Amino acid sequence: MKQLPLDSIENLAKKFRSDNEISQNEPINLKSLLRKLKILTIYKPLSETFYGMSLKSNSGACFILINSENPKGRQHFSIAHELFHLFFDENPIPHVCNEESGGKTSSERNADAFASSLLLPFEGLMKCLSVDEIKQKKINLVTLIRTEQYYSVSRMALLIRLKSKGLISEKDYLYFSMIPVKETAKQFGYDLSLYNKGNEGLVIGDYGEKARSLYENGIVSEGHYLELLHLITPLNEN
Repeated sequence: MKQLPLDSIENLAKKFRSDNEISQNEPINLKSLLRKLKILTIYKPLSETFYGMSLKSNSGACFILINSENPKGRQHFSIAHELFHLFFDENPIPHVCNEESGGKTSSERNADAFASSLLLPFEGLMKCLSVDEIKQKKINLVTLIRTEQYYSVSRMALLIRLKSKGLISEKDYLYFSMIPVKETAKQFGYDLSLYNKGNEGLVIGDYGEKARSLYENGIVSEGHYLELLHLITPLNEN
């Protein structure tokens, strides 16, 4: 897939929000969205260099795997990244996103840009900044923390988005990149869960319902049903 212009990706993100009845400035409840889109999503502890993967069957069924060892803010970006592959990639082959895959392809760069645009809509982002911050391109630390908390994204994702839209300078981008994230959020009284790992064992989707239906309709035996259920039950017990 060729590299798409940023304006085209911004428009895709806006259309995706509109198609799913999400306004162009509010945060997205990704877990609710995944349920609405009927995307089977599983969170499992994986290597720290693994972010997520997705695949789409010939019938259109979608699956996402997310690394629960990543901070929640990073998990949210990974989900939005995979949504691009599932809905807009020209060839949505089984896809894995990690740090060990070498240089990023145009498809990967498109997915990153889409995730950034989807999670941090420009219209909403502008409302989070004061007139002086926009005019002077000088954003306060407390504004950064408040905005990343509001949109449930990582500090780095927010800084990259602000820089790409020309709302902060390269100097400030580098400065804020060096500031300890948890420590500063704690100083201003914010909840730290966004910056911690989590969701281990969470399964979003109707996998269990389908397994039960197969059993009740005599398609699989009780033993096979319990076997299918065991694939997710141990996870949900964590």
